[in-house]
Amino acid sequence: QVQLVESGGGLVQAGDSLRLSCAASGLTFSRYTMAWFRQAPGKERDFVARMHWFGRATYADSVKGRFTISRDISKNTVSLQMNSLLPEDTAVYYCAADDSGRGYAYWGQGTQVTVSS
Repeated sequence: QVQLVESGGGLVQAGDSLRLSCAASGLTFSRYTMAWFRQAPGKERDFVARMHWFGRATYADSVKGRFTISRDISKNTVSLQMNSLLPEDTAVYYCAADDSGRGYAYWGQGTQVTVSS
């Protein structure tokens, strides 16, 4: 049974930093592309960042230069370091896992990030 559990969300001020983590279990972590998505109130879920299974990171334009995705294969975790946070970064952040390009079949429960101005 695959489980993705996010942690690290919270309430911060604009300009602050926050680090999200996602602990994965029940899958061969090194084979999966891991990603972060976010959903703001009343909006669709948007892509934020992706760590391909072969180690390449890609980002949404809105977070490039501010967010960094990383993974620790030994611990089955993927993290999202968020710097210079903006109020528009406020959302529920979700971790997701994609097996070999078949789509994100697995999702975490989400963690709330709120950035006050």
